[in-house]
Amino acid sequence: MSEPERRRTPEQLRSHQWYGSEISSGLRSFSHRARTRQLGYLPEEHLGKPVIAILNTWSDINPCHVHLRDRAQAVKRGVWQAGAFPLEFPVSTLSETFQKPTPMLYRNLLAMETEELLRSYPVDGAVLLGGCDKSTPALLMGAASADLPAVFVPAGPMLPGHWRGETLGSGTDMWKYWDDKRAGLIGDCELSELEAGLARSPGHCMTMGTASTLTAAAEALGVTVPGASSIPAVDSGHDRMAAASGRRIVELVWQDLALSRVLTREAFEDAVTTVLGLGGSTNAVIHLIAMAGRAGVTLTLDDFDRIARRVPVLANVRPGGGPYLMEDFHFAGGLPGFLSRISDLLHLDRPTVNGTLGQQLESALVHNDDVIRLRDNPVADEGGLAVLRGNLCPDGAVIKHIAAEPHLLHHTGPAVVFDDYQTMQRTIDDPALGITADSVLVLRGAGPKGGPGMPEYGMLPIPAYLLKEGVRDMVRISDARMSGTSYGTCVLHVAPESHIGGPLALVRTGDPITLDVAGRTLHLGVPDEELERRRAAWTPPPERYERGYGALYHEQVTQADTGCDFAFLARPGAAPAPYAG
Repeated sequence: MSEPERRRTPEQLRSHQWYGSEISSGLRSFSHRARTRQLGYLPEEHLGKPVIAILNTWSDINPCHVHLRDRAQAVKRGVWQAGAFPLEFPVSTLSETFQKPTPMLYRNLLAMETEELLRSYPVDGAVLLGGCDKSTPALLMGAASADLPAVFVPAGPMLPGHWRGETLGSGTDMWKYWDDKRAGLIGDCELSELEAGLARSPGHCMTMGTASTLTAAAEALGVTVPGASSIPAVDSGHDRMAAASGRRIVELVWQDLALSRVLTREAFEDAVTTVLGLGGSTNAVIHLIAMAGRAGVTLTLDDFDRIARRVPVLANVRPGGGPYLMEDFHFAGGLPGFLSRISDLLHLDRPTVNGTLGQQLESALVHNDDVIRLRDNPVADEGGLAVLRGNLCPDGAVIKHIAAEPHLLHHTGPAVVFDDYQTMQRTIDDPALGITADSVLVLRGAGPKGGPGMPEYGMLPIPAYLLKEGVRDMVRISDARMSGTSYGTCVLHVAPESHIGGPLALVRTGDPITLDVAGRTLHLGVPDEELERRRAAWTPPPERYERGYGALYHEQVTQADTGCDFAFLARPGAAPAPYAG
């Protein structure tokens, strides 16, 4: 994309409304300049220059982002180099590991914080620092609503894990070896060593989990500098990328390239294509729908299913592929290399924060054909996710079928129903439940309202006695999500959720359930008349929150098929500019 002819003058900068350029601009401008001097800055350091907000999700409790304090300094370096004025803003950190009941409960809170910070302060553009699962969509949702120029800086994947000669993938191998422990194959000594080997550096999970999937989606959307999403967190290239992002945002401000010109319908279709071709996380479905809604783009489950049928999986990265991890993917060519192999499925003429997508891919190369496969040798012929419909999920459900045992992709079995996660944890190993390898495990009460916040409960554990017999996958169904590092025949995001009376609330232990991934159906084998009787007898569960943010969340959150955004944030409408006088 050639540089636009239209360029802002210093007087046209948004921050000029706060500062002005003359003493006669008014009392408020005088006050703003005086208080900026109080911060230690001379007028020549900021007047007439773009003010760049650096939104930093760093905290001591977020291991994925613990290095972002340093990366913010690199962004500042780039902003200063480009002749602008950086200001760092601390924003909420969403630590996937530690925040309970789930950071998904707080994604919309960070999105709201992002939007209102960018709207209410004297800033002309933003650099967004995130990467742990929910931080990427939250920052981009808020920035899209504020609609300023913005560049996203991904936190980057951590180093590969190691244990006794094995290369470990954080998350994926945690689930695997925990099942080994429950099956009696390893003991406490091995588990302690695994704890020390799984996560060896700052950065998010180095599998193609939710974090890697969503930062790749951000790059595909065109809101990062090229190649940013897969740079390892501790690589010096990550520091250089952060500085380049600082330089780039300044040019975008002068160009007045707001996010609305980047986050187009075509951009979201390309992001969906990317996620499916990577064999990415099911969580991307919810987050991309929510991000698209903030950009004024209607994205639906049907779009995912339509695109999945034409894009192959080419990323041979755990957990959908294997044996490779994100560092292997990066040095094999990263996302530019990957996109170059599906370029015919993309919209190459659309704008990004760094030229058109086609221009970004002109020099892209792939250096390892086993990590990023050729089109005639895919990991899977179709995209890694499938959208299901049926009387058990009238508004849809999703499954990451490339991470499932093939023999279970068409399966009928009797339901074993759990009303909540805690009961399931406490009783799953009880032989009296009669669970067999053919059973279909059903968890309800784990959706957006029922969870609350739709926790990652969807990879239901297999009973220990079946693990000891060698069973490592079963059909599992819930209105929950699951970690992008998880695997198995897990049907997720069942909508509408059970908490509001969706069909999942009506299932009883022993009911036959049929999963047919090829046919894209999920069917409860109970006559309609019986379901109506059960519905008439159903009573809604009591609400958990009587006040506070939890009550707001419950009142406003939408269902999984529409992105779990807040209704009052997702709806169209104007938000007035702040009065800076």
